[in-house]
Amino acid sequence: MNETIRIITDSGCDISAEAEKEWKGLLEVMPFAVTINGETRLDRVEIDDDEFYKILKENDEIPKHSQITQIQFEDKFRELYRQGVRAVIVDVINAHGSQTYSQAKIAAENVKDDLPDLDVRVIDGRNYSLGYGYPILEACKKISEGQSVDSVVSYLEDWASHVEAYLIGFDLRHMKKSGRISAAASFLGELMGLKPLIVLYDGITEVVKKARGEKAVIDAAVETVASKMIPKTPYSVITTTKPEQEKEFIDKLTKKIGYPPTMVEKMGVVVSCNAGPQSVAVFIRGQERDKASAD
Repeated sequence: MNETIRIITDSGCDISAEAEKEWKGLLEVMPFAVTINGETRLDRVEIDDDEFYKILKENDEIPKHSQITQIQFEDKFRELYRQGVRAVIVDVINAHGSQTYSQAKIAAENVKDDLPDLDVRVIDGRNYSLGYGYPILEACKKISEGQSVDSVVSYLEDWASHVEAYLIGFDLRHMKKSGRISAAASFLGELMGLKPLIVLYDGITEVVKKARGEKAVIDAAVETVASKMIPKTPYSVITTTKPEQEKEFIDKLTKKIGYPPTMVEKMGVVVSCNAGPQSVAVFIRGQERDKASAD
């Protein structure tokens, strides 16, 4: 493993603790701080997914997560530099949903004079959860195989320009109260038993399908996702607290596409702050959008 290169991401990536441990020495996951009921805790450090789901179900208050700050990034860059790191790839949560990307960009500029031989590349993941978590793990593999920083950055930027998330909201209470997923906040039809399928990428959140009941929306999601993804490309799924519906969705999508998801992970604290504890999402490689970031 190349000890002079690091990949930094944030805890919104939903990379598992096991995968983080596997790539220790190459991958750094910086935690978001989450506040609920006046108490602030560090994601993945002081609170885990299952505990957070319980809190969400038992409290009406919508928790809030704060951005990772410029100072935190600067401190991390300097710490890694002292360890001998000379190239850092920062790939973080959608810039339209958090100021974390812009804070990392500012930090990279601020350390240029002090650390002129530190190469820092900052990438807008342009999505949430495994939408940027999956390609980060692939990037770790590429670096371990000896690929260059330029090559890995190109791969991550290319993935970000294609990735789309499709989210089924089985219960919209948290989505509506948080207001961060605007398509859910404005969705009407719950009293008639309608469930939405929402697409998310960049600054877009849009209801692309709605169906009456959980089975119907799962079927609609399978058909939509299969039609939108580039054939034979990897996809990943995040789950919450609806095991029967999640299994049905994964089984039907696997049958429709012809192969299973590359990754299935639990939705983490940061994403469930806004999506709530009763949803499932799939991340696919769709048609290319422009490669411009949120600069």
